[in-house]
Amino acid sequence: MAARRPRGFHLIRGEHVARESREAMMGRPILVGYDGSPASTRALCWAVEEARLREAAVLVCHAWHWPYPLRRVDQKVLAHIERVAAEVLDAGVSRVRALAPDVDIQSLLMKGTATAALLAAAREAELTVLGSRGQGGFEDLQVGSAAVQVAAHSAGPVAVVRPDVHPAGHGARIVVGVDGSPASLAAFAFALEEAALRGVAVTAICCWLDYGTPSGLDVQPFVDAEALRKGAEVRFRTATSPLISGHPGVPVSTEFVAERPQRALIDSANDAALLVLGSRGNDAPPRLLLGPVTQTALAEARCPVVVTPPPVRSL
Repeated sequence: MAARRPRGFHLIRGEHVARESREAMMGRPILVGYDGSPASTRALCWAVEEARLREAAVLVCHAWHWPYPLRRVDQKVLAHIERVAAEVLDAGVSRVRALAPDVDIQSLLMKGTATAALLAAAREAELTVLGSRGQGGFEDLQVGSAAVQVAAHSAGPVAVVRPDVHPAGHGARIVVGVDGSPASLAAFAFALEEAALRGVAVTAICCWLDYGTPSGLDVQPFVDAEALRKGAEVRFRTATSPLISGHPGVPVSTEFVAERPQRALIDSANDAALLVLGSRGNDAPPRLLLGPVTQTALAEARCPVVVTPPPVRSL
């Protein structure tokens, strides 16, 4: 007898969609990329816990493709590759079912690269979750291309989970980096909402580099460093106050520190449940899709990292 699918299970194969009812979904799903790697398995577990918090479905996604575009291939070979991919996907669905039989499950198998599949599916997801690296890449690779590309291009927040991060539920606070950029303010809003769901506190950190002293990147003559620092701190408090007042039940502490953001944020998040950062801050060169602070955090943070894009401006 075939195993009974849990309530709300939706199976998607390419363009074919079989659904029971839209009422089975409570809002948009938590999308998670799964390829059987240790990082994607940890991401799957994290996504399940997030779905429980949000009372959302889990959408397990796996992508497959023929890696030699200039070579013709027999359709039987493609069919075999797709069957193998379907088995990987089914294994991910089975893990979700075992972890959380009460959570609605959706399944998505797509032809194409993992990055393209996740970005397409992310348009309809509440949050995208993926491991820091998949089955490909060399052994010492810290962050795979899919994690970087999805975090850089997704229209919604993306959580990247390393296989060696703290287990789900670890940490009594969420750390967020705020530098006044649109993406960082979106990160702060996400951190507050997530903290309300988890019942934890938020630590908002703004890092100040003194450009008027030798500790800064560029020493500038005749600069009133103290006045600049005080002005920046006032703007930091002013920018965060409206968001804080909108979440009166969330304990929030703000820190204005004279440290480089990479080290300050990663060290502060060492015992945190989550580190939330904008996709690119004020210091990010235009050519970079992800800011240097965010890229470093994806490779080194000991907790999951959520990357938020800047809000879309209406015309």
